[in-house]
Amino acid sequence: MPSKQVIYTGRVQGVGFRYSTKQIASGYEVVGTVKNLPDGRVELQAMSQDADELEDFFVAIDESNLGSLIKDREVSVIPPLAGLRGFSIVR
Repeated sequence: MPSKQVIYTGRVQGVGFRYSTKQIASGYEVVGTVKNLPDGRVELQAMSQDADELEDFFVAIDESNLGSLIKDREVSVIPPLAGLRGFSIVR
C-alpha cells in the first residue's frame, strides 16, 4: 500500500493548513495524519490503496489555496501506516 510523508515548509502554521488538509482528504480515499512540527514546518503522512489516488491528493493540496503558502516540500516513501482510520489532525 503506497504511503508517503511530506514535510511542508513556508507559511504553513497558524493559517488553517492542517484543517484545510483534512478537508481536502475527505474527498479522497486516503488515511493519514497532519501535524505541526516545533520548527514551523508541517508533517503530513498519508496512505492509499491506490498510488494514483495518493498522488491526486497531494496535487489537490498544491492546487488549493494552500499552494501559495508552501515554499518547499520534502517527499519520502514511508512504511505503511498501521491502525489508522480516516484522516486526522495530530495536536
